[in-house]
Amino acid sequence: MMLNIQTKWLAMSNGRYISILKEIKKSGGDSYSNNPNEKVLIIDGLNTFIRVFSVIPTTNDDGIHVGGIVGFLKSVGYAIKMLAPTRTIIVFDGKGGSNRRRKLYPEYKAKRTTKIRLNRVNDFENIEDERHSMMMQLSRCAEYLEKLPVNIVSVDSVEADDVMAYIAKQLLPKSKTTIMSTDKDFLQLVSDRISVWSPTKKKLYNPEKVLEEYKVTSKNLLLSRIFEGDQSDNIKGVMGIGVKTLLKNFPQLADENVVMTRDDVIKEAQNHKGDRFYDLINDGVDTIHRNHKLMQLQEVDISGNAKLKINNIVNGKIPELSKPNFQKMFIEDRMFGALPNMDSWIMQTWTKLNRFAKINNGTKA
Repeated sequence: MMLNIQTKWLAMSNGRYISILKEIKKSGGDSYSNNPNEKVLIIDGLNTFIRVFSVIPTTNDDGIHVGGIVGFLKSVGYAIKMLAPTRTIIVFDGKGGSNRRRKLYPEYKAKRTTKIRLNRVNDFENIEDERHSMMMQLSRCAEYLEKLPVNIVSVDSVEADDVMAYIAKQLLPKSKTTIMSTDKDFLQLVSDRISVWSPTKKKLYNPEKVLEEYKVTSKNLLLSRIFEGDQSDNIKGVMGIGVKTLLKNFPQLADENVVMTRDDVIKEAQNHKGDRFYDLINDGVDTIHRNHKLMQLQEVDISGNAKLKINNIVNGKIPELSKPNFQKMFIEDRMFGALPNMDSWIMQTWTKLNRFAKINNGTKA
């Protein structure tokens, strides 16, 4: 019976794997040129780390928790093998990154308190031990990344979301770009050129997938999110109006040929005063404008100095694979059991990216 269950699980996994590959192939995932910015993968670093740290109980050969490190490396490696980028950029929040949005809305991310435990498998005796391990592992992940052919971006006073959106929308306007994150806010950027890879759902979002799942086009998803709010960031939506009600009254949100703005909705509401639905919109105008400022990623608010720093990293050299130094760290961390076949994992995951790093840097490929 167990064998049958495992066989069925493998068949389902392989089927999903093949389905994803087909989506990637349709978007040009198998083609290569000598342009490192032809096909770019932008990874939400902290989002990826927190997700795996919370659920992976892996320990090293000394019994020390390394689930965050192993899970992070595997998750990044899986995406690279699946999506076959020519350049990978991993973005982390800068110091004070949330300050701009907190000035607009002091309750922004207020529920993300240090009193809430993140690790769901209870590998730690108390919150202090958990936080210490989390920070140590996150720092170690950054050290591992420095040995790999990826660009790392972190800018003080700028959130990772804004940096990623700026790179995808403005800095690399001709690149075929995939954003890796579980944050739904990135879906507003989805277009024929930009897709979003959800590592939890194992789903590659293109415009068709967004419409299929959320019943609105990616062009109109921001408007829908403004009314819905975002629990994960503690952003409250418009009182009394859910997404279903919004779609019932504005079915054009699902029309690929229509782009609606918050001003369009507010103007319509002002023309229908006395109607309960539209009066709820009129009562929520301040919330609509506030949420737009908090949630929109189409034109991010980044200083000139921050843009210059990002430009220099993204259009600069790509660090080349330093396999001996990676192996040295791996040995120091005693992760042989946690990440078996490390040599083959490096070769299968990082060889193609390293080739583009060498091409970009003008060294022998």
